[in-house]
Order: sequence, then C-alpha cells, then structure tokens
Amino acid sequence: MMNTIRAIVVDPNEEARLKVDEVEAPHPASSEALVRVFAVSLNLGEVRTTTRANAGWRPGWDLSGVVEQPAADGSGPPLGARVFGMVHSGSWAELVSVPTAFLSGIPENVTFAQAATLPVAGLTALHALEKGGFLLKRKVLVTGASGGVGHFACQLAKQAGAIVTALVRREERAACFHNIGLHRIVVGENVVAAQSFGPYDVIIDTLGGKSLNIVTTFLEKGGSCINVGAATEPEMTLQARLESLPVGVLVLDGIGSLTSVSNDLERLAQMVADGLLQPQIDLEASWTEIAEVTQSLLNRRIAGKAVLSIS
Repeated sequence: MMNTIRAIVVDPNEEARLKVDEVEAPHPASSEALVRVFAVSLNLGEVRTTTRANAGWRPGWDLSGVVEQPAADGSGPPLGARVFGMVHSGSWAELVSVPTAFLSGIPENVTFAQAATLPVAGLTALHALEKGGFLLKRKVLVTGASGGVGHFACQLAKQAGAIVTALVRREERAACFHNIGLHRIVVGENVVAAQSFGPYDVIIDTLGGKSLNIVTTFLEKGGSCINVGAATEPEMTLQARLESLPVGVLVLDGIGSLTSVSNDLERLAQMVADGLLQPQIDLEASWTEIAEVTQSLLNRRIAGKAVLSIS
C-alpha cells in the first residue's frame, strides 16, 4: 500500500483556495471499504465551505469508483465492485475509506458520473419528499428546481404521482424539465410567480431566506413546507435559519440514519437504471480544473450537477 495519495486540499494561496496535493493514504476502519475513486460530484454546501475552511482541509462528499479493499468486517461490496456513496469530507481524492453503511453498488447500465450525482442531492430530495407524506395527486412546489436537489425532487415527486410545479430563475434552465413531463414550469426571479398554481400540499424549498417566508403563504391548510437549503442567503448559519423560519416549516438537516442510507442509495441507482430518474449533469471536467468549476458553481452558472473525473 502506498504511503501517500493525491487529493484536493484547501490552500489559501491558490486560485479558488484549492489544489491537488499529496496527502497521507487512508487507513480504513474494519467497517470501511477502500474505494478507488473515478468520479465525484460537487455540492454547493461543500464548495461554499472551501471559501472559509482552514488550510489543509479536504472537501468532498459524493464519490463513485471501484472497491480496492473490501471492509475487514465482511460488510459491504466485494473486491472490484462498482460502487458509489458518500463520506463526511475528503471524497475528492484518489483513494477514500467509505463506511459500508454509506455505500451501494452501481447497476451495469449506470455510469460512474451518473452515480456520483446521487448521494447528497438524491438522498436530500428523497428524504424531503418522504417528510411530505403521501403524494399521489397532491400539489407539490419545488423552488430552485434547476439545482441538484431541486431537479431530483421534481422527478421523484412526479414518480410518486404528485402534480408538480417547478420554479426556476431563468428560461434556459426550464428546458431540462420538458423531457421529464412536469405539470408546470414557472420561470421567475421572484417566487411569487408560482403562487397562481397553488395552494400547495407540499413545498420543497431550496432557497431559504425571504423566499421561504413568501412560499409558506402558498400552502394549503395543513400542508407541509420542507426547507433543504439557503441558496439565497449562503452565509446564514443553520441556527440563524432555524430562528428565522416561519412556524410550520421543517428543516431537513442531515440525510437519514445509518441503517437507511445504503438501501436508499440502491433505490435511487435502480431508478436511474430503469430510466425513471435522470441525473442532470451540466458539466463534466477533470479534477485538475477544480478552481474553474467551483467558481462556476459559486457564481450559479451551473444548473444541476458538476462532475469531476479523478485521474
């Protein structure tokens, strides 16, 4: 086993504060598999953290690749299996130790890039909708629908039989929704544009801030609003968000229990394999282009997901 590997680390002196550098090779615990990473996808939350993290911090949640060393306790996928999953940080690397509870196999007809988009965004969307309860023939609004979580939430809600309204900021971001047959696509910088199609039984909000306060007034009596982010107020801490939220809004912080993550990842991947869920990959690039890609994400020039190949 090599003593060092390459990984993306925070360096305040580099462009976008990130660079590929040599780091200590991982030492997996007995319940962790060692994964040779082929692709990672970027999430806005982790990218924002890199703008203020200390030197040496290693970002990255989502990953896909091949099992190089199975977990010593016998759990999880075998040697050579195509897998995808997530870690709390450090997935933007050549080799990563991944808890087998956060890992699942990739179906044959699903690519590494597609699988890498699923863990954080897909699980967040899935669990938010499950908080909303029974969705058949219920009206669902998704704000920030062209983002990673929003795009998955629209598709999953439609699969559950909901009448879905997607709210996007710009017309060019509406195009991707025509292929998946959503009921309504509303374009507008102001969330008020979606009011006329309410009241809604469930609202999945990715924007937070003032937008969240407005959309809660679109709810049907007894309806649910689940907030999964603060895209419009990125500097607001979770505590500040909780204190400023309207009554009746549920904040989804975290993505499920240890026992459910692997099974839920498998559900999402199988939906992709069956053609029922379409990851929206707006950009694929090499991880050596990390500075340019993270800036594009921060500047909101990317709709859907950005995927980096590790080579």
